[in-house]
Amino acid sequence: MRVLLIEDDKTIVKFLKSNLEAECFTVDAVEDGARGSFLALTNEYDLIILDYVLPKMDGRKICSAIRGDGRDVPIIVLTVKTELETKVDALNLGADDYITKPFSFDELLARIRAVMRRPKKIEGEILQLGDLSLDIRSHKAKCCSKDIYLTRKEFAFLEYFMRNRGIVVSRGMIMEHVWDMNADPFSNTIESHVLNLRKKLESGCSRRFIHTVPGRGYKFE
Repeated sequence: MRVLLIEDDKTIVKFLKSNLEAECFTVDAVEDGARGSFLALTNEYDLIILDYVLPKMDGRKICSAIRGDGRDVPIIVLTVKTELETKVDALNLGADDYITKPFSFDELLARIRAVMRRPKKIEGEILQLGDLSLDIRSHKAKCCSKDIYLTRKEFAFLEYFMRNRGIVVSRGMIMEHVWDMNADPFSNTIESHVLNLRKKLESGCSRRFIHTVPGRGYKFE
């Protein structure tokens, strides 16, 4: 799951990025509003975490621009402002939730999960295909009741594949949703991760889930 974090406090950025990545999120982090707005309007994200007070372009204008562009990506606003008017304003502009600083990561994570449940409609936070199951909350994969041990990146790959089962996903689509903006698009890293994930799934499940579609990408079914 790919997250855009727009926050100018370096301490908060470091704290959130490390904790989100530990929860298997892929995080793009920027510290000024103009850059954040550009990324939000040119890339596909599963979630945007947005500070309301930013240099170059404030969070209010960014939120308005995202919704004005017709994008329904979930947005969680971070701010030091506690006034009811600010909260109402953010929600009216299209934010899905609002959290005041200081906050605990556990609270933010709970709010992220609540927001992501709305559009994704994940039943019990478990993705299922035949004997293969992926528990989003506990980060566990099982097949035929056997645990499949995955790295954080392999987990992100599998989650993306399972959410897009039956659809051919290109290398570019995988790069957009599983990797951050600093990834090298010309490396063979995607192929290596797919190969490793395929081996683990076939070893645990005795069947092939990931199919290569020549010239197009991969299909998970």
